[in-house]
Amino acid sequence: MKMWNMNIGATPAALYGEPAEGVFLFVHGQCGCKEEAARFAEIAAPHGWQVLAMDLPEHGGRRDGATLTPWNAVPELQEMLQFAKARWNRIGLRAISIGAWLSLQAFAGEKLERCLLSSPLLDMEDMIFARMRALGVTEAQLKEQGEIAAPEGAALSWRYLTWVREHPTRAICDCTAILYATGDELIPRATIDRFAERFACRVTLYPGGRHWLRTKEECAFMKRWEEAEIIPPEMGR
Repeated sequence: MKMWNMNIGATPAALYGEPAEGVFLFVHGQCGCKEEAARFAEIAAPHGWQVLAMDLPEHGGRRDGATLTPWNAVPELQEMLQFAKARWNRIGLRAISIGAWLSLQAFAGEKLERCLLSSPLLDMEDMIFARMRALGVTEAQLKEQGEIAAPEGAALSWRYLTWVREHPTRAICDCTAILYATGDELIPRATIDRFAERFACRVTLYPGGRHWLRTKEECAFMKRWEEAEIIPPEMGR
């Protein structure tokens, strides 16, 4: 598999696969990196796609001090999309976890050919309030203090919550497929079902499993899902 390292603006990126008419934008999740796209590129390349990936803030090769917040990540993802639009006729999205949420924010108003989302965070406001309840933090307290440290994970942020409310999540593609593990400890099944019903998404369930699909069996299942969903519309999708 051919791979080219590059920068899109100042952001480290990588392009996988032989020249093709289409490209999938690969957006990793928490603790991920652009190199994760290599596995997906092995599946996409035989169907006429290259795969373009970049490191989100605080991830991979990033050493610039940018934080993983929507006001930092969204403009970078938009720059990646503009880069792709200037070079490919067909554009798809393969995104994971928070990478899916950031992509839906960044590409709002665009029309991509197809979106493959695994373990996607689709209701960030609900997730933030779940963390607040677990920590005994009220909305009034968060607004007053602006930011409240948490024992695990990022600090609670009033600015972040405000962003989420001002940027509701919507599907960006008429052909959206979701892979969800029924044992996901972060995302309620009801969140997936509401989004899928509203935007006519196809949902594939992995029985059991956790938010991160990492075991041999989980990865094999995900590969079969990707192969099924990447088939071009003229071939039956």
